[in-house]
This record gives sequence, C-alpha cells and structure tokens, in this order.
Amino acid sequence: MSTVVRLAQPDDAEGISQVILAALYGSNAQDYPADVIERVASNFTPDAVRELFKRRVVLVAVQGRLIVGTAALDAKVVRSVFVNPTRQGQGIGRLLMSEIELRAREAGVTTLSVPSSLTAEPFYAKLGFRTVREVDHGSERTLVMEKALLSCDA
Repeated sequence: MSTVVRLAQPDDAEGISQVILAALYGSNAQDYPADVIERVASNFTPDAVRELFKRRVVLVAVQGRLIVGTAALDAKVVRSVFVNPTRQGQGIGRLLMSEIELRAREAGVTTLSVPSSLTAEPFYAKLGFRTVREVDHGSERTLVMEKALLSCDA
C-alpha cells in the first residue's frame, strides 16, 4: 500500500495520538521503565497533540485514510517521530524524515538535531545522524543526535 506524507490537520490529532501511544507501549517500552513510558505518553493526548500544531510543523504518513506515522519539526529540532509498530520497517519513518529534512533545508537549517530515544538511535544513525551527547532525566536516557544538511542549492 502506498504511503503519502502530508501536513497534519487538527482532525488528525486522535490518529497521531494513537500512533504515538502504540509506538511508546509497543516499541519504546523495551528500552524504558513503565513510569517513563507513562510520563511521555501523557504528553501525547489528542488535546496535547493539537497544542503542538501551534508550535511545530507536524507531518503525518497516511496509508489510505489511516495515519501510520508522524514527525514534527520545531525550528532546527526533529520531534515526535513515531511509526505504528505494525508498520515499522516499511520505510515510513524514512519518508517522514526525508520530508522533515527538505522542510528544514528550505527554512535555512544547516544542522538538524534530534533528541533520540534509545529505541530510535539505530534508525537515526542509518540516516546519517551522529550522537553528540547523552542527557539523563532520572531513568530516562536520551541521545542528542545531529546531522549536517546540504543546502537546497547544493
């Protein structure tokens, strides 16, 4: 089935929330304790997702009418990249990141940063990101990764 990446709309908030929660509980739970997963999940209710639309460029990956992935760009920082666990490994995350990188380059961003979960680190590394530091928030460990972007003119 073909996947289309587009800007998220307010009506997508419920579907985005469902994808994020499925990924947190289905994938990230392997690398983080339950209290961390619960805390992160509380930031992605449908209402919280709608609030993110005000501060970030939010994208969705859609197959038919089903939202199967999401990613956001907050200035020069990639945020909230999630793919439904039943659809991981199909190139959806790569499609989302390709669009994020394009939008970042068009905005003049030269270095893209992503606070990566331990779970997503291999994914970002395959896309050319490198770890520049680790951040610990109690039992939550995040890897800050960066990638230099070529300009749209290059």
